[in-house]
Amino acid sequence: MDTLTRIRAFIDVVEAEGFSAAARRTGRSKALLSKYVRELEDELGALLLNRTTRQFSMTEAGHTYYRTASDILKEIDNLADLVRENNAQLKGRLRISVPRTFVDADVGQSLIDFAKENPDLSLEIAADDRFVDLIEEGFDVAIRITKLEDSGMIARKISDFRIHICATPEFLERYPDLDHPTALSSVPFIVDTNARTQASIRFHNPDNTSFAVAVSGPIEVNSPHATLRAALAGIGVAFIPDFIARKPIESGELVTLFNDYTPTDRGIYAVYPHRRYLPAKVRIFVDYLHNWFKKHP
Repeated sequence: MDTLTRIRAFIDVVEAEGFSAAARRTGRSKALLSKYVRELEDELGALLLNRTTRQFSMTEAGHTYYRTASDILKEIDNLADLVRENNAQLKGRLRISVPRTFVDADVGQSLIDFAKENPDLSLEIAADDRFVDLIEEGFDVAIRITKLEDSGMIARKISDFRIHICATPEFLERYPDLDHPTALSSVPFIVDTNARTQASIRFHNPDNTSFAVAVSGPIEVNSPHATLRAALAGIGVAFIPDFIARKPIESGELVTLFNDYTPTDRGIYAVYPHRRYLPAKVRIFVDYLHNWFKKHP
């Protein structure tokens, strides 16, 4: 039995958090997986896993071996993908980290469309509004809605993005003196706590200088969709992503404010780790999203 097979068995057990779960996931017997891991430990002369009837954990040597072995196997699989790319459909699993804001909005359809066109590729979509550590948490790619910053990752812009300051026409009739962004500090504001700045909104002057305006109001919520509903109810001014606010803005239910002052340096990016061989599934996924957004601006 070759070492790669034993390493794969060890990684399968670790990622499934147990022999029984790994057996169900891989279709191999628990006894066979245990045999492979034991042979790997014998080959290395080190205990990798602590096993009892009720508990499972990695030893210090197991943690070290798992991190390095996982990277090596990914490179091997990526190289195989590269060679097979033109001769077979995409297969395997693609782990994607996506903001909940993205996946719950209309643009989340892009992921469904990709899955439909690649039925042999299994997508694991984790919706989470925090910035995950792709390498530490084992993600292949992440979708991020942000101003691009140097993160040590490769980032490809897949779409423009902006956030709108908006309110209902009825609300604006009650507060007619909103003639400059600084006036927002004196009116009810619906605060989306997902935003990094939260209760402080940053604006850009025409001369490219910037300034911040402190805002507050009756509702603080970590959901752009709830923020939209509150804005539509006339409770206050809101700061809402364009792909969520677009329809009510087009219908006239919401009116945008201070468009000349809102930042335009944001975007929707696909972010993935540096790899010697970029997995075909990642490259094709990112290309697909880029083209999808061209068709659905």
